[in-house]
Amino acid sequence: MAAIGSSWICALALFAVLGDALLPFIPSGTLVILAVLKTAQINGAPVLLGLGVAVASFLGDVLLLHLARRGAPMLHRRLARRPKLAASVVRVQEVLVERPRGAAAAMVVVARFVPAGRTVLDLAIGHSPAHPHRFLHWSALAALVWAAYIVTLGWLNSHWFNTAWLSLVVSCAAATAISTAIARIVRRNRRLATR
Repeated sequence: MAAIGSSWICALALFAVLGDALLPFIPSGTLVILAVLKTAQINGAPVLLGLGVAVASFLGDVLLLHLARRGAPMLHRRLARRPKLAASVVRVQEVLVERPRGAAAAMVVVARFVPAGRTVLDLAIGHSPAHPHRFLHWSALAALVWAAYIVTLGWLNSHWFNTAWLSLVVSCAAATAISTAIARIVRRNRRLATR
């Protein structure tokens, strides 16, 4: 019974990671941490889960990028209804063009840790006239980095605390604090760059 429950939460976590590129309000990080906590005692499960999360994350980027490049009406309506999102997309496009390759690659990785950053980045690249080929390499790297980070966070807390609920709370609080700190740094750097 425990194995069935673990497989369901793992499948749910992978679908959440795949879908949160398009719907950033999905709590994919929390579901991945929960899946790690459910499978932490199974040999090799965290590594397999991490690889699955990385693949799902990358495929979510490819899906949203494909929809944006094809000019999906839903995405155009979403941008039209949200001027801030549209402005963010334009700003990211400009930054990707202006920055050298290494800085642009770092931006793709950092966007994975900023709430809704992945969505804005995928939309920006999808609406860009440039070919997204090099973005896919960076997206794969970002997916691996984020998957390793979130799975390791859950795994470490599963071993530090004796109770699953405390491990979940501490892991989610740590992930939220890290994402918030990164978002603040990104906003501060953006403000400094516009001065």
